[in-house]
Amino acid sequence: MFKTNNVTSRIFERQIRTPAPGTSVHSARRFYENLVPSFTIYDVECPDHSFFKFTDDGQYFVCFSRNRQDLIVYRPTWLSFSCKGEDCDNNQELPPQVKRFESFFTQLYVKPLASCNELICKDFFLYMESNQFGIFATSTAQIQDARGTDGAILGVPSFEKITIHLFRLEDGFKLDEKVFHNDCVNLTHNMGAFLYDDLLAVVSLRYQTIHILQIRDSGNLVDVRAIGAYCREDDELFINSSSQLAGNRGDLVDNGTNHDQPNSNNSFLSGIKQRLLSFIFREIWSEETDQTQRVQCLKKKFYFHFQDYVDLVILKVQFLDRHHLLIKFGSVDVGASRNTDQLPAFFAVYNMETTEIVAFYQNAADELYLLFERFCDHFHATSINSIYMNFISSHSNNIHALEQLKSMKNKATSISQFVKKMLSSLPLNCQSMSPSPYFDQSLFRFDEKLISATDRPRQSTDHPIRFNSRRQGDILKFKIKTGPEFGSADGRSKKYSHFLFHPVWPLALSFIQPSLFLPPSAVNIHFRR
Repeated sequence: MFKTNNVTSRIFERQIRTPAPGTSVHSARRFYENLVPSFTIYDVECPDHSFFKFTDDGQYFVCFSRNRQDLIVYRPTWLSFSCKGEDCDNNQELPPQVKRFESFFTQLYVKPLASCNELICKDFFLYMESNQFGIFATSTAQIQDARGTDGAILGVPSFEKITIHLFRLEDGFKLDEKVFHNDCVNLTHNMGAFLYDDLLAVVSLRYQTIHILQIRDSGNLVDVRAIGAYCREDDELFINSSSQLAGNRGDLVDNGTNHDQPNSNNSFLSGIKQRLLSFIFREIWSEETDQTQRVQCLKKKFYFHFQDYVDLVILKVQFLDRHHLLIKFGSVDVGASRNTDQLPAFFAVYNMETTEIVAFYQNAADELYLLFERFCDHFHATSINSIYMNFISSHSNNIHALEQLKSMKNKATSISQFVKKMLSSLPLNCQSMSPSPYFDQSLFRFDEKLISATDRPRQSTDHPIRFNSRRQGDILKFKIKTGPEFGSADGRSKKYSHFLFHPVWPLALSFIQPSLFLPPSAVNIHFRR
C-alpha cells in the first residue's frame, strides 16, 4: 500500500522498517515513484554521432561515428550549475550552457574500430557487466550472389569478413577479436549472437554452425566448441579416420570400382541434424505401442515429412542456461523474411554437454506457449552477475503484464495465430530491453504502443507519453513530450521517436527522426531537476 509521497518520510521509514526477505531491491525501487524525470530540454546541441545505448549498469553511453568507423564512449554525468541570488529554485531559468550535450555526458575516448573496407554494425553491442567488457562487430559489404563453397547453404548472402571485437570499456583498449571469413551472421539487434555469463554464442547462417566462445577474465576470446557439422570435439577426427580406413580398404578391391561413390563428407547429414531427426523419430515411435500402428504413424508423421526436416536450417539461438540452447529451425525464406508469423518454424532444446536434443516444438505448439507464458523469465536467461537486468517486467513476474497478455489473447480472432505471433519472438534477442525502473509495470503504467522497454523507433505522436502510478490511484507521475515544434501542421508527415532511458538515474534521451533511415533532426534530454 502506498503511504506517502514524501522522500524524507520514505527514507525515515526505510531506516526503522525491514522489508520482507527477498524484497529489499523491490522496496528500494519504489523510491523511483518520487524520483522521476520532471524537466525537458528540447533540441539539445549534440555532436554528429550515432547514439546507440547505455550499458546495463549505466556506467557508459556507447556511440558510433557517422561514417561507422570509430567507437565513441561517454560517461553519463549529472547536470551541475550555479546560480546567483536567493531565488534559486526550480523556477529559476537554466543557463544556456545546459542545452549542450556535454553538460550531461563526458567523452572518455574515441577509438578506431573498423578497418578501411569494413563498417561498424551499428545495431550490435553486447555488454559483459562483471568485467565491463564491450562486444562490437564490424563487417565488409554484403555479397548477394555469393558462390557456393563446401558446407555453405544456398540462398544465404555472404560477407567477405565479419569481425567480433572485445573491448575494455574503462579505457577503450582492444583485448581480442574473432574473425569469420566468407560467412553470414545476422547482427541486426543482436539477433545472431547471445551472451550468457562468460559464454558467447554466434550463429553462422552460411555454414550452419553455432560457435561457442568463452570470454576469459584476461580478455581472451577462446573457442569452446562448434555445433553444426559435428557435435563433439572428436567427431571430425573419428569420421576422417573412418573414411581413411574405408578408402584404404577400397583400394585393395577392384581398381576404380568405387570412384563414383559420393564423398563421405557430403553423404552424411550434419551432426546437429542427425540429433534432431533421431529425436523426432524416437518421439513418434513412442507414441504408439502397437507395431502396426507405429509403422503407420512413422510413415505419416516422419517419412512423409523427412525431406522437410532435412531442409531445416538454424536461424537463431539463445542460452537457457550454461548447458542448454534454444535453437530455432526454419527455411532460408524465414531467415530472409521480416514477417515470420505465418511461416513454419521449429524450436529445439539442445544439451551441449550430452549433445542431445531434449525437446522439440513447432511454432504453433500450445505446450511451448504455456511454458513461455508462465516461465518467461527463464527465456531471458540473464547473467547471474547482472544486477539490473533481473528486474525487467514480464508476464511471468508481473500481474499487470500478465493481465495485458491475457487481454490480447482474448481479443485475438485466432488463438493459433496469436500463439504463432507470440512465439515468433523466440529465441529472444540478447540485451534488447532497457532495465530502467520507469518501465517497471509494478510501479508505472504507460502506453506500450508509444513506448516500451524494447529499444525500437516508433511512430511519433503529438501527445505527451504519460507515466501513471500503479500504487497511488493511477495519478500522473510524469510525462514525456518530444516537443510541440515537431508536430506536423497537415498531420500527414510521419515522424519517428526513439527513447533511451538510463538504467539507474531519472534521465532519458528522446530522438526525433524524419525517417527510420535518417539521422535525428532533434535530441531532447528529460531529467529530474
